[in-house]
Amino acid sequence: VQLVESGGGLVQAGGSLRLSCAASGSIRSVGNMGWYRQPPGKQRELVATITSDGSTHYVDSVKGRFAISRDSAEVYLQMRSLTPEDTAVYYCNALIRRMGNPAYVMYWGQGTQVTVSS
Repeated sequence: VQLVESGGGLVQAGGSLRLSCAASGSIRSVGNMGWYRQPPGKQRELVATITSDGSTHYVDSVKGRFAISRDSAEVYLQMRSLTPEDTAVYYCNALIRRMGNPAYVMYWGQGTQVTVSS
């Protein structure tokens, strides 16, 4: 099982980006999915999560600007009104149950860089 992110890049302040993350492999079911980010020199922090039934949660700093969504084993993060403070490596994660395994295990993507210039 692996998670592969895409969609990062360089954008000017006020701009938008859409991140995508696709889970692939021997997957039986996917539970909660989410996005985290790690700004330069700082610890990784939660950005947003979405449950299997579509309930969402956002950290206060991105409420009203970011939107998380999912489609089966893919999760997206639409980011608008970006500021330099949003510059970070963005990681997706997901709770996945593999075929033949009763337990959900947390998987992480490799990260995608988002840079917002002022």
